[in-house]
Amino acid sequence: MADIPAFTPVHLLTGFLGSGKTTLLKRLLADPALADTAVMINEFGEVGLDHHLVERIDDTMVLLQSGCVCCTVRGELAEALRDLHSKRERGLVPPFTRVVIESTGLADPFPVLSTLKSDPVLRHHFRAGSVVTTVDAVNGLAQLETYVESNRQAAIADRIVVTKADLCAGSAGLARLLSRLAELNPDAVRHIATADGPGAEALFGDDAAHRAAKLQSASGFYCDAPAGLVTADGTPHQAAISSFVIAADTPVDWTGFGVWLTMLLNRHGERVLRVKGMLDIEGEDRPVAVHGVQHLVHPPVHMDAWPAGERSSRIVFIVDGLDPNLLKRSFNAFALAGKAADSPQPEAAEPVRNAQSP
Repeated sequence: MADIPAFTPVHLLTGFLGSGKTTLLKRLLADPALADTAVMINEFGEVGLDHHLVERIDDTMVLLQSGCVCCTVRGELAEALRDLHSKRERGLVPPFTRVVIESTGLADPFPVLSTLKSDPVLRHHFRAGSVVTTVDAVNGLAQLETYVESNRQAAIADRIVVTKADLCAGSAGLARLLSRLAELNPDAVRHIATADGPGAEALFGDDAAHRAAKLQSASGFYCDAPAGLVTADGTPHQAAISSFVIAADTPVDWTGFGVWLTMLLNRHGERVLRVKGMLDIEGEDRPVAVHGVQHLVHPPVHMDAWPAGERSSRIVFIVDGLDPNLLKRSFNAFALAGKAADSPQPEAAEPVRNAQSP
């Protein structure tokens, strides 16, 4: 059994209604790779745990044959996590080293992640891990074209699992779905679900290593064409989700960047679905990796070295209705401290002008 980490990662399994989250989770629960994992679900009955059950710890928690602890969330998530942590501290449950939470199909993923930051007890013991999103190969494209929640779930994902692909293998619809997912979130690792995979380690492995190693995708992150959306009742969704890159060839001022990003997320965090990149910080020899989901920003990671032939800052944003040009210009004003040739006049920082200071 691995040592309990100082901050236990909490991974989120999300996906739209009927996208196969429960089927995927049921298969994963038999995987020995989850032996050191606590899994939080809505109800035991929905996953069908009878043949996996080894021991009932109490009315909300069971120990499975794979070795992992599985519990239901009947109230507040924060309360359930605190209870889980308390039982681990007192030796009442196996010493799990990570937590996996299955969210409801209509949920915006962010409130689950923000719980870890906002709760004064949890933020001293847990940290946000990876977001894994399931997408239905049969209905996923239509859901992405209709439901805002489906887009947000895919945009925030670190890993996307396309389910039911066997029902439309080789079809143009599957190819269009994969293309749409690549446009929406070009850096997410995409898996096609089969009877045997992907496994638990592939989905809930070392997320920090994944983020540091996968900062630059083959696509170059560019996706400047926003996708128009309509709600379930046919009403147009005014804010369009799109992806863009901020690049800089001159070193970034770390203090200015921190102030800029803090103000931006304070004011527009709900609409900044994801930010991820590699920075050339003034006075630093190595690149610094940054990664955030809405208001939640992960600790920066110092990478070992620059990719061959590259030394520049590149940050990908996935946003909901924000103007990329204004964000780029305000970044130049704060993070480059006037060193860029196209640094704006003060009015160019409009997206963050009225934000509260950190």
